[in-house]
Amino acid sequence: METCRNIKKIILEIADVMSVDKETKTAIITEYSRHPGDTGSPEVQIAVLTKRINTLTDHLRVNKHDESSRRGLLKLVGRRRRLLAYVRRKDFQRYQALTEKLNIRRK
Repeated sequence: METCRNIKKIILEIADVMSVDKETKTAIITEYSRHPGDTGSPEVQIAVLTKRINTLTDHLRVNKHDESSRRGLLKLVGRRRRLLAYVRRKDFQRYQALTEKLNIRRK
């Protein structure tokens, strides 16, 4: 019975790491949206991905052997990298402002 509780606790911890809660996501969307109702612009997507990446990074600092989450982190980083490359191609000023605001290192 005790092991079942431990497994449930671990599953809940992993679920907290994998997603961003609704209030945080709404705050990020309102902060980075280009116009009211904007949820899909590259800036919003990059900001949400950055929050998820930071959360997963903190999780992996504690749980060094969590290879599944590490793989998910690498996929998120790759997706964010592609979106940043798109913004950089389309409008370099927006790219610079976004990376500065999110504290993302750029090449």
